[in-house]
Amino acid sequence: MTELIEPKIFVPLEDAEVVISVNHVSKKFCRNLKQSLVYGVQDIATELLGGNRKGDTLRRQEFWAIKDVSFQLRRGEALGLVGSNGAGKSTLLRIISGLIKPDTGCVKVRGRVAPLIALGAGFNPILTGRENIYANMAILGLSTQKIKNIFQEVIDFSEIGNAIDAPVQTYSSGMAARLGFACAVHVEPDILLIDEVLAVGDIKFKMKCHRKLAQLREKGTAFILVSHNSHSILNVCESSIYLSQGELITSGETETVIRKYEEDLCLSGTEIALGRLVLTEKPKAESLGVDITSVFFRDEQGNLLEAPLSGEPAYLCVECKSYQKIEQANLGLLVTALSGENGLVQYITSNCDREDLTILPGTSEISMYMPYCSFVPGVYSAKIYIRRNVQTFDVVESFRFTVKTNKTISKCLFYQPRKWQVIHQ
Repeated sequence: MTELIEPKIFVPLEDAEVVISVNHVSKKFCRNLKQSLVYGVQDIATELLGGNRKGDTLRRQEFWAIKDVSFQLRRGEALGLVGSNGAGKSTLLRIISGLIKPDTGCVKVRGRVAPLIALGAGFNPILTGRENIYANMAILGLSTQKIKNIFQEVIDFSEIGNAIDAPVQTYSSGMAARLGFACAVHVEPDILLIDEVLAVGDIKFKMKCHRKLAQLREKGTAFILVSHNSHSILNVCESSIYLSQGELITSGETETVIRKYEEDLCLSGTEIALGRLVLTEKPKAESLGVDITSVFFRDEQGNLLEAPLSGEPAYLCVECKSYQKIEQANLGLLVTALSGENGLVQYITSNCDREDLTILPGTSEISMYMPYCSFVPGVYSAKIYIRRNVQTFDVVESFRFTVKTNKTISKCLFYQPRKWQVIHQ
């Protein structure tokens, strides 16, 4: 179930529109449990004696989970929080909710906070759904009469039905998550912290959650959304921050932040970063007749492209070395997205386009012209092969490339070439 944490009293904010202010917040942890307990006892003793804990200094086996992070969230705003696993996203939410204390810096919060953190925790498994509703909504500051007034709305939204009087331990993870989300949004919080909870449930319930979040925002609720699904962040949040190993890499308009995050997500190596994959040449004895030697993009002037642009022309070029004449060769291209939930996004072969390629002995370059690059900004991996009928000559398992843009299209699943006109009747 979703963990519902009791809100904590924070220092008042000066600006009435700012509901969360995070100022130079850092948090460190120890990798060794025994050593962590020793440090904990030492810190408690230091605070009791009025000494300085030196929270800005790492001790042996400690590391920064969050390091010098600052940002503000205003009333009615939606802030996306992106980063790979271990970037510090959940730690930051726990600091904001008051569950853990930062080692340096301070957090100022105005209003009622409803955190939805850590699926599978928060509800008492022995109590029924009905009893857990009363317990959790009371923790979030609602009176018994108020809970009675909205009780049926919570049940209807969660779609629990007759299971409401059964122990929560008999619920599926999806049922428990729906009940936790329903409790959190119906207390009408000033701030809602959401950590991947929208990834649970069927598409119908997800749509209902998004509609409810939109209604809350219209009433002034601000929220922070953590998700590994880039499209979910793009569709919900106007601004975002990108964390990596506890440090704030960039913040600002969501499309720009997501673009930077996806470029960093899977790119590694100088050759890949330069947009050209160069392969080690095989000895002739190991060749099956044709070897792929490099893969890259060119523009219409023949210049090397580090990254094609969505909606702009580009050539995908496959350089190969052949030891014989190959007629009716087939070049295949399988493109998958390395982020988000799209999976396989494109499958192209020269045979399907009724193009019979002829490769002569020596070095050749096979190019595929794209008048419009149809990929949206992001990071992709292409599997490329050269075949003739069922015979495979060579395969490149992964050519990673980045697609960038000079226009706003990241909320789309693909680029649609188009022309506009006005026809007067």
